[in-house]
Amino acid sequence: MRISKVYTRTGDQGTTRLVGNQEVAKNNVRIEAYGTVDELNSVIGLARALVPAASFDSVLGTIQSELFDVGTDLATPADARWDGMVRPDDVYVTRLEGWCDTYNDQLEPLKEFILPGGGVGAAFLHQARTVCRRAERRALDLIEAEEDVGLESMRYLNRLSDLLFVLARFAAFEAGQPEAFWQNPNSRSR
Repeated sequence: MRISKVYTRTGDQGTTRLVGNQEVAKNNVRIEAYGTVDELNSVIGLARALVPAASFDSVLGTIQSELFDVGTDLATPADARWDGMVRPDDVYVTRLEGWCDTYNDQLEPLKEFILPGGGVGAAFLHQARTVCRRAERRALDLIEAEEDVGLESMRYLNRLSDLLFVLARFAAFEAGQPEAFWQNPNSRSR
């Protein structure tokens, strides 16, 4: 792909174009879905910038590339799909599950809910997890609005949010940062 000009002026009136050139409003459910995936990718980029030496940096790099595949899937109406178009599938989901197991097996089991934190990198990974959950909700909105959308991207986002939670915990572990636990109101003084 080659982009020679960044601005197109098509958005000046509140519209944009999907893959396949269909013009839609910028708040269209499809735009909300892939726009939130784009936001997620940015937050993961922040986490990578803050923890460049993390042992899982290459995992995050792979995820960022795969999020472009998810975004393309969500941005492409059925009639604009093409032969050979890469879409998230079971291979993507299985890979996320494998990473989740690999990193989670190295952590102490959770005995209580944890509060987002554990150092700057871990905190951004927790933020990425919450943005991922929103992307999953936006993907569900799209699935409910458009019959031509499959569940593959939503499954990927669901599993990715689990992995981001594990990686946030692992980032705190690698950095030697303690995790803060939720204080049950039944056991804390008020």
